[in-house]
Amino acid sequence: MQANIFAKRRRDSLVFFSLLIVLTVGSVLITQYDVVKGFTSSIKAIAWGLSNFYPTPESFKKLPDMLIKLRETVLMSIAATNIAAIFALFMALSGSRTTRINSAFSIISRGIASLFRNIPLVAWAMVLMLAFSQSPLTGYLALFCGSFGFLTRAFMETIDEVGSNAVEALQATGAGYFHIVFQAVLPSSMPQMISWLLYMIETNIRDATLVGMLTGTGIGFSFELYYTGLNYHAASLVVLLIVITVLVIESLSNWIRRVIL
Repeated sequence: MQANIFAKRRRDSLVFFSLLIVLTVGSVLITQYDVVKGFTSSIKAIAWGLSNFYPTPESFKKLPDMLIKLRETVLMSIAATNIAAIFALFMALSGSRTTRINSAFSIISRGIASLFRNIPLVAWAMVLMLAFSQSPLTGYLALFCGSFGFLTRAFMETIDEVGSNAVEALQATGAGYFHIVFQAVLPSSMPQMISWLLYMIETNIRDATLVGMLTGTGIGFSFELYYTGLNYHAASLVVLLIVITVLVIESLSNWIRRVIL
């Protein structure tokens, strides 16, 4: 019996990797991608980066201005994520199978969440830029829309995973909708929701750099100015600041997760 199971697993693995190889080779042939040139270009790019893309004492003179832009980016990301989480929570409660008011609200909520989640953040930034031009508000709204869709979906799945025993017990005692939500659903799902919120904050701080390049705000716009101005040393310092910030935020998020989970 076990021999048949192992043989089936080996056969399935062989089929999977064969399909993967066929798809890879087919993609290379269709796109006419030069694999050898790609590897050699990567080596040349690394060599260029090591010789040109690094901070210098002169670039550190621009550090105060960079820190101001970095603070703007971080605060905008946190604000957009937290406000989006509030709206996402209400939308998730109306869309979850555990807490939905009726099936119509659930379908509408899930449809809205899917719509917002499947539109890329860059697309949100470009569409909103047509209405609000290049401004911090455009970057904020782009991050808000992307966060809203993702968190609504994540919160729905978290609520759906809550055990129905506590909900059914409260319903049997005649508890109302809000008592069930605040006494059974939210206490059980809140730790996982906070984990999703922290993950979204980390993601938005990284994505805010790209959004800033499009909307002309924050640290992303500073990077674009330095890079297009051929000031590669200052641009590399911007990248270094972003990496350090993301690592600090990630460490802080992991610490909070260990405390609440």
